[in-house]
Amino acid sequence: MIDQIVSSRIKHFQDFGNSLPHAKVYFRDDWQTIYFDLFGKMFGLMTPTVSDKSIITLKVDLESNIELREMYSDVTEGYYANKTHWNSIKLITMALSDQEIEKMIENSYKLVYKR
Repeated sequence: MIDQIVSSRIKHFQDFGNSLPHAKVYFRDDWQTIYFDLFGKMFGLMTPTVSDKSIITLKVDLESNIELREMYSDVTEGYYANKTHWNSIKLITMALSDQEIEKMIENSYKLVYKR
């Protein structure tokens, strides 16, 4: 059951990221991860393998990142990323819907797009 949920989310969030204007979401060999790219800048990373530890890491504005970590136990400081600007979300989470995570992906995209 968990494998099915995580597998579905990995595919869904890749497709969602690729639907954003000028974004490319692809497996990056040198990092062994799914990379969310906008004009050569990273706006997300996602575990390519299915497990209960699979995560998506996204850029977050300063006001929201601590609030999200306090609200959801499945949201933590960005894994292998600047802890001030990035959060990681467990893909097995039931506390956040696909639509809520899509909104987080879109917000990360917009933060990178602004720069």
